[in-house]
Amino acid sequence: MSSTCKMEGMELGIIDESTTEEESVTSQWVLNSPAPPTPWRELADSATKTVAQCGEKFSSLRDHQQAPKLVLSVLLGIFPILQWGQNYTVTKFRNDLLAGLTIASLCIPQSIGYATLAHLAPQYGLYTSVVPPLIYAVTGSSREIAIGPVAVVSLLLSSMVQKLIDPASDPTGYTKLVLTATLFAGIFQASFGLLRLGFLVDFLSHASIVGFVAGAAIVIGLQQLKGLLGLTHFTNKTDIVSVLKAVVKSFHHPWNPCNCLLGSSFLIFILLTKFLGKRKKKLFWLPAISPLLSVVLSTLIVFLTRADKKGVNIVKHIKGGINPSSIHQLDFNSPYAGEVAKIGLIVAVVALTESVAVGRSFASIKGYHLDGNREMVSIGFTNIVGSFTSCYVATGSFSRTAVNFAAGVETSVSNIVMATTVFLSLQFFTKLLYFTPTAIIASIIISALPGLIDLSEAYKIWKLDKLDFLACSAAFFGVLFASVEIGLLLAVVISFSKIILISIRPGTEALGKLPGTDMFGDINQYPMAVKTPGVVIVRVKSPLLCFANANFIRERIMKWATQEEAKDNKESTTKTIQLVVLDISNLVNIDTSGIASLEELHRCLVCQGKQLTIANPRWQVIHKLKTADFVSKIGGNVFLTVGEAVEYANHNANCLNA
Repeated sequence: MSSTCKMEGMELGIIDESTTEEESVTSQWVLNSPAPPTPWRELADSATKTVAQCGEKFSSLRDHQQAPKLVLSVLLGIFPILQWGQNYTVTKFRNDLLAGLTIASLCIPQSIGYATLAHLAPQYGLYTSVVPPLIYAVTGSSREIAIGPVAVVSLLLSSMVQKLIDPASDPTGYTKLVLTATLFAGIFQASFGLLRLGFLVDFLSHASIVGFVAGAAIVIGLQQLKGLLGLTHFTNKTDIVSVLKAVVKSFHHPWNPCNCLLGSSFLIFILLTKFLGKRKKKLFWLPAISPLLSVVLSTLIVFLTRADKKGVNIVKHIKGGINPSSIHQLDFNSPYAGEVAKIGLIVAVVALTESVAVGRSFASIKGYHLDGNREMVSIGFTNIVGSFTSCYVATGSFSRTAVNFAAGVETSVSNIVMATTVFLSLQFFTKLLYFTPTAIIASIIISALPGLIDLSEAYKIWKLDKLDFLACSAAFFGVLFASVEIGLLLAVVISFSKIILISIRPGTEALGKLPGTDMFGDINQYPMAVKTPGVVIVRVKSPLLCFANANFIRERIMKWATQEEAKDNKESTTKTIQLVVLDISNLVNIDTSGIASLEELHRCLVCQGKQLTIANPRWQVIHKLKTADFVSKIGGNVFLTVGEAVEYANHNANCLNA
């Protein structure tokens, strides 16, 4: 505003000089802010801080009085058991003992079944329920998680590794690749935690996981028809079409209905105990021990009736004893080493996603925080050690964790109890499992699957976000009709497409003043908001104005200005809109394309007799706008708030009217 206009306005009593001076001061706050730190400066500061911390630690090591404290803090960070173990009581141990024995009764038959699902010998599932839980008990921070093999990871491993080596023709080579993939998975998981890369797990969105797990559950269930029905001819493919074809073709070959009768009977028994456990919370132990009880009873039935000689398929020999070393089985010279590393990466992300999600769910119920990066390191170290001791990928199991929680677990000592129980079973009871029918193992796996299909959550996703539901559906149908990898890939691609779509087509909203306040809100959200005559106020919703969305935002702003002017003056040709206020408080950063679009917007508005004003820019944004000389091009019309920009418009209007 010119000095002449200001003087005339003050003489007529229109302009408050104090208000004008105040606006000038706050505008200078914005325009004269110091330059923000450059990326190099931020990197240098981060490095300096790291070096300083290392220097402090080194100084502490040199100080004999501080060294023990430093060593203790490091040990407490690596082994959380040293911290909570100081307050451990007999009462807590009693609760952990009960919880550990309860989940062990569920773990033993599930471990055998999941190993079979992974196309490994049954003992590998039991091995995976011994060492990994022990490692996690001393390094993990979750009190409720039960560590061991899980269905989804077992399916994921088998579906990908069997494309490299057929487990039926070369079981030894197949086992080597699985153990090597486990090592790679552990290395990736630990690296994610150490490098603070926990966000990588979020690449698989919640909606994607819901669809993926549901699809995997159905595929797993269909694959168990081989054991449940006692079929001899089956397929190694995981898609629903191939599995159903294999089932139909198998009926043309001889098969024994006794397998189906035995498996179906105990499946009904297990599902019935689960129903009773849900109806009566005090009977939580009943569905937990029903799988083990089914194994014991069915094994006795087969042994006493010698049904194995009448066509009932049995597990036969399970190698017992302590976990043997598998370091010599890790194969890095294989021609498939690169593919195995990729498999390890995919499995690492899926296993971490499940484990962290399970851990955080129960931690929130208990009211404590679970550090995702620390969990990644713990799970990663668990799988690294596990790959050396004949274990395949272990992670947190939702079903066993839920049972652990219901049993009143206090600490991760329940994992130690569970691992000890499984170890004793390996030492003394594996021979008793010789006559266990494979139909029972299949029924135990099938009984765990309904909990993986969450229809209510899928419906909730549909109601909340249609694009999320599309990702959920893509993962579900991709796993069901193509493969596990295709399902995951489709889910990730759709999730990223959603992010890109939101970025390149961000929303803009027209603002109006809320009555009785100094605030400005979206006129669509707040119908009572009052528009300022002669002024169009537009807010950009995107945090970034860049090459991907700059032209789209410019066109939307021009459209707002044109439409508002057409509404205000349908009959007259007089320009009623003099000022466009651009609220960029949401913008975190801007690139050269964004600045170029603002310059073009300014030129278009000037040609139409309108003026552009910027309100509430962030630090990085105003610095770049000043450097590009854009601020001077718009006459320095930059304000701290939208209200000040509107006051400026009112002053101008009053000055012109005067």
